[in-house]
Amino acid sequence: MTEAKPLTLAEANRERRDIVTGEVMEEARLIRFVAGPDGVVVPDLARKLPGRGLWVAAERASIETAAKKGLFARAAKAKIQAPPDLANLVESLLKRRLLSGLGLARRAGDLTSGFEKVSAAITAGKAAWLIEASDGAADGRRKLWAKTRKQSPPTPIFGVFDAEELGLALGGENVIHTAFLAGRAAERWAQDAFRLSGFCPLLPESWREEP
Repeated sequence: MTEAKPLTLAEANRERRDIVTGEVMEEARLIRFVAGPDGVVVPDLARKLPGRGLWVAAERASIETAAKKGLFARAAKAKIQAPPDLANLVESLLKRRLLSGLGLARRAGDLTSGFEKVSAAITAGKAAWLIEASDGAADGRRKLWAKTRKQSPPTPIFGVFDAEELGLALGGENVIHTAFLAGRAAERWAQDAFRLSGFCPLLPESWREEP
């Protein structure tokens, strides 16, 4: 898996214009695209590819509108095409980037895993994110979730990846409970997590009714 180079906070806080709505907003809320050598629109999540940047809000509907209405070509003033599954591609790339970010964080000592360690991190106010395997047992998740709600503000919870995906990213087996410890790495990772929320829920639907 190719490791994603994290954005600096200064880079994320620059402002760009969304080609769909014309609204000026922080880069952290946008996806950058460029025209590839073959004239096809390419997502540039790391914002490093050469060429003129074409910026769209990090939302499925916005990217689908830009592709359907030819707004990339209009903004670029060139004959370029956007693939019909562009929004799905962005979602896939964001997920890959988030998993890569977790791997980097583990090696840097910015993650802790296992029920007891995660519980202690939440209680101590050191957890920036609670990351739960989407297919983990509900009992342990409920107990940790209850602890997050006692924090001010409540620790956000992320449940997009299953235990196998987390295990591959973190170099372990049966990874169910993980805490991303507070710090700059967690802040950078959160930027991609919030961008992903424009494409898919960060929590499985089945969790929404849990106490």
